[in-house]
Formats: sequence, structure tokens, C-alpha cells
Amino acid sequence: MIVCVCNNISDREIRQAADLGLNTMSALRDDLGVGTCCGKCKSCAKTVLKEYRNAGAGQAPAMTAKSVAFPRRTQAA
Repeated sequence: MIVCVCNNISDREIRQAADLGLNTMSALRDDLGVGTCCGKCKSCAKTVLKEYRNAGAGQAPAMTAKSVAFPRRTQAA
């Protein structure tokens, strides 16, 4: 599901980022751009991250993909 419409970030990408060590909203904002535009996604992104960490990152069935490198997203001027 798309969590951040402005930057087209899915819940799957948030879980992949958590697997790579991005375990705070600040890290998700800096590296993925979550919550950098309208901000309406912040609570949902925080919930996805929290639930994934509580479930034991990397152990959620059929939701975890192989680790990928995330390009740093920048906000258009």
C-alpha cells in the first residue's frame, strides 16, 4: 500500500528501509522523503515502522523483500 502519496513510498519500502537500519522517522524522512511534503503520511508511516519493529524486523511473512539500496530523494524546488 502507498503510505506517502507525495513521494510514492509504500509500506514495503518502509519495511525494507527498516531492514537496512533506518529505524526512526527522522531516518525515513532523510533517506526516503517520507513526510517531507504535505505530512499527512507521518502517522501511517510511524505505525508501519513501529509494527514492523515490534514484529521483529525481517520476520514478517511474505512482506519482506531482499534488501535494496534506496536512492536519496530530494524535494523538487
